[in-house]
Amino acid sequence: MGKQPETTDAVDSILDDWARERPELDAGTIGVFGRVARIIIKQRAIENAVFEKHGLTLASFDVLANLRRSGEPHRKTAGELASSSMLTTGGITFRLDRMEEQNLIERVRTKTDRRVVYAQLTPHGKKVIDSIFAEHLDTQHQMLEGLTSKEISQLSLLLKKVSASIDQFEAGHPSLTIGEETTKATGDPA
Repeated sequence: MGKQPETTDAVDSILDDWARERPELDAGTIGVFGRVARIIIKQRAIENAVFEKHGLTLASFDVLANLRRSGEPHRKTAGELASSSMLTTGGITFRLDRMEEQNLIERVRTKTDRRVVYAQLTPHGKKVIDSIFAEHLDTQHQMLEGLTSKEISQLSLLLKKVSASIDQFEAGHPSLTIGEETTKATGDPA
């Protein structure tokens, strides 16, 4: 167990301000969304520093992790990568070009249909993602050092419920739907 969290944070100050200025409104949801937003900013900055040490970006890490977890032969089409990652279809081609230059992936065509092109991990790419993923998980464990395993599981389940609740809201309010592109901007957990 690491250092215990402070008893108050910046979001508490925001909640206090709204309680004083608009006491008739329940602003408690700011406690959830404000903290989630702040956590994402900090988490991305820390993880980007890890990826940059290895010459990667968040997007290239996401593609490597996506291919690695897909199982042998560790390959997917650009469309499959776009639908299961944080990248848009347009961003995939650019990212794959860079990753091919770095010898992290190679493009492979099928013998049955030459139009189908897969991005496939190279042996070097597999070595890189295996090394970085272990460091990535270690960093995440350190960031959550102040929580017990049980608390991490509980928080994960609660966040899953939050996600489902937002999905339900979005389905009932199509005019407010943010779309896949915005959702992807927040990133895939790998």
